[in-house]
Amino acid sequence: MKSTNLSQDFSKIVKESLRIDFESFTRTVEKATYTLCNEKGHIGNFNVFGRLVKVKPKGEALIIGDLHGDLESLTVIFKQSGFLQKMNTTDNTILIFLGDYGDRGEYSVEVYYIILRLKLLYPEQVILMRGNHEGPEDLAVSPHDLPWDFQTKFGEKWREVYSKIQDLWTCLYNAVLVEKRCLMVHGGLPPNIKTIEELAYAHETHPTQDFLEDLLWSDPNDFVKEYCASPRGAGKLFGENVTKEVLKRFDVNFLVRGHEPCPNGFKTNHNGKILTLFSRKGPPYLNTYGAFLNLKLSKDFENVNMLLPYVHKF
Repeated sequence: MKSTNLSQDFSKIVKESLRIDFESFTRTVEKATYTLCNEKGHIGNFNVFGRLVKVKPKGEALIIGDLHGDLESLTVIFKQSGFLQKMNTTDNTILIFLGDYGDRGEYSVEVYYIILRLKLLYPEQVILMRGNHEGPEDLAVSPHDLPWDFQTKFGEKWREVYSKIQDLWTCLYNAVLVEKRCLMVHGGLPPNIKTIEELAYAHETHPTQDFLEDLLWSDPNDFVKEYCASPRGAGKLFGENVTKEVLKRFDVNFLVRGHEPCPNGFKTNHNGKILTLFSRKGPPYLNTYGAFLNLKLSKDFENVNMLLPYVHKF
């Protein structure tokens, strides 16, 4: 049953996050992991297939990019968008996070707690994707602050908490596909991916196949036609030819992704085929603005340039 006031719920959850203890945090992570790992078939306005979410082209979505432990930006997004109130009044509203919840920010523990509580409160309206900062152990990020954040917050019990959060990562989603509209991933497009099954089960074929690595780590580049090695040390730089081919295979018009800091909080690539959102700001990143997207799922946008009026900078 829905709460009568989701905005009040959110304010309460933020306060809880600032004084969270080991038992409460661990219990929340365990419950969220169980919920995510057991999602399959028809759920609200979407269907779960492996680690792929297929969304019907109706209603509205709020799409949030990388947060990296930035509690202030997360709070600003909900205040400016008013989306939590919409979620409370209609079922055709979906909140989509593109991954990278912790690391590099002062409030990683708090951000994790808030998004997991929202997932538990509204499991049919919240979709949590996997970013490269939630990747498998063989694709570890560096620097990786999260263990230190847990140690600071929970002392000698930090290893237990970190193990729980790693279990959670394996249940986060590889991609979101809005039918006939768009594809959402954290990083980039695998050049050789051809089927829905490969997208949905990229986590199971890793590391034999590099699909998951590309989904989490790759970046678009306007000066590359096909693809080449990435300076990140994982994933690829992929060009417009790859984007056109992969979007055509999945019968969608454009890609929405995170992963890259943007001075204005967002950017476009590949002649309007890709929109990047970065939803936090401040050190160690150099972007002046963060951004989020209100997407009308029923509208058949031909390219991301048509989305720009719905991208909100803060």
